[in-house]
Amino acid sequence: MEHLSPADAQALLQQSPDALFIDCRSEMEYLFVGHPKGAHNVPWNDGPDWEVNPHFVQVVKKLAGQASARPVLLICRSGNRSTAAARALEGAGFSNVYNVLHGFEGDLDAERHRNTVNGWRFEGLEWEQY
Repeated sequence: MEHLSPADAQALLQQSPDALFIDCRSEMEYLFVGHPKGAHNVPWNDGPDWEVNPHFVQVVKKLAGQASARPVLLICRSGNRSTAAARALEGAGFSNVYNVLHGFEGDLDAERHRNTVNGWRFEGLEWEQY
């Protein structure tokens, strides 16, 4: 697994049109907080029990098609879930896996707020909200 800054992840996505971008946050985060434009939502874990999604790897394999060497970029809120999800994909044979550092919302600031220190939205990269 390689770790990329949000800006470097965006550059890789632009340079590799076959790259698969996975937002592994919960469905509610994806829908209501927003998500990077073009990212597919495949939760690593989700409510109500917040257990690891037993179908995560299978769903990503389906989205990736036959190309296990296809670049797969993973993002979550802050980079923790996406790291765990990336390890699972590597264990399943994916060879070109990237984790987006600081995630979509970034690290907490001194007042415990996100989106003020780093992350996808903080860097002004394209995102959308439904």
